[in-house]
Amino acid sequence: MDFSNRGTRPVGQESVNPSAPMSTGTSHKGSKMNESRVTKIMTIVLLFAVTLVGIAAIILLAFGKTPSEATYIKKNQYQAVFLNGGQVYFGKIGKYNEKYLTLTDIFYLRVNQQVQPGQTTASNDVSLAKLGSELHGPEDQMVLNRSEVQFWENLKDDGQVVKAITAYKKNPSAATTTDTTQTTGNQQQTNTTPTTKKP
Repeated sequence: MDFSNRGTRPVGQESVNPSAPMSTGTSHKGSKMNESRVTKIMTIVLLFAVTLVGIAAIILLAFGKTPSEATYIKKNQYQAVFLNGGQVYFGKIGKYNEKYLTLTDIFYLRVNQQVQPGQTTASNDVSLAKLGSELHGPEDQMVLNRSEVQFWENLKDDGQVVKAITAYKKNPSAATTTDTTQTTGNQQQTNTTPTTKKP
């Protein structure tokens, strides 16, 4: 047995071919680069999806809501506001939200009862009064608690209340129309007559 060749080459070492490409670490680096690319692409796709969802939410909030009650207010017309206690105010609604509403250019109905002793006939004079001439001297603006408002209506320009307001604005020294209601027993008569005040 000849053991002379064994000493020149260590045991277990294979011969290396210098023309063969080196494979140490190159496949590992390639897989890391691929993972990095996939991560970047996924991040971009995720950001794009989040942006689309955000835009869709904004569009739904802006256009998907049911219209609020305030959108029905016709700003160039008068409104009648009916309160829980039975009082009615006529004016122009300004600010309107779930807590309160503002009313300006305000008018209301004034009822004067005339009862004479010994008579079975009572007459009520109903007139349209401008807010501001009362004893306490209020300004021509109201802030009404929304919970106190039963409902409100837009008034037509050819309605009796708006006609009376227009007549008042043309001549504030003249009174508006007066409704006289006379009650005799179970019978009731109503007459509408314009009254004028002398300056």
